[in-house]
Amino acid sequence: MKFTEQNIKGVWIIEPRVFTDERGYFMESYRKDAFEEHVGRVEFIQDNESKSTRGVLRGLHYQTGKYAQAKLVRALKGSVLDVIVDLRKSSPTFGKSLAVELTEDNKKQLFIPRGFAHGFLVLSPEAIFSYKVDNVYAPGYEASLLWNDPTVGIDWGIKEEELILSAKDKAGKLFTETVVFD
Repeated sequence: MKFTEQNIKGVWIIEPRVFTDERGYFMESYRKDAFEEHVGRVEFIQDNESKSTRGVLRGLHYQTGKYAQAKLVRALKGSVLDVIVDLRKSSPTFGKSLAVELTEDNKKQLFIPRGFAHGFLVLSPEAIFSYKVDNVYAPGYEASLLWNDPTVGIDWGIKEEELILSAKDKAGKLFTETVVFD
């Protein structure tokens, strides 16, 4: 596996070694010892999966307080634009975003530490997305940063009328109103 820390401290792109032949492919999608050697110790306790169609934008979500979550995400099928926003007030990259295309073909994974808002836009006709998380979902601690917040200024690369958003995502908070992390 290749681990590459991004320009936002603690955020990593992980690229597995993929072995292909006429039968298909084989890869290690997660290996604890290699992960801990590069990223550090994270105890993943739950795997989640979602299926979405083109134009679905999920996010920008996060959980606060004792229910904050670190995530290891990847696209199992299709293609997504995965986006994170640093909400760690003490970070030199506070308020900065990062966008990475995750696809079934490139097999890249993105590790997102606690303290980030996270979302993704489905670029392909359909996508199956996998989340490995280190904390349980707690509705009372859930928060959402508005997907089109002008302060953050994410370029999703799609016209607004093409987006499919939940009511919750349409009602996300502005960056200036979000709960941030110390």
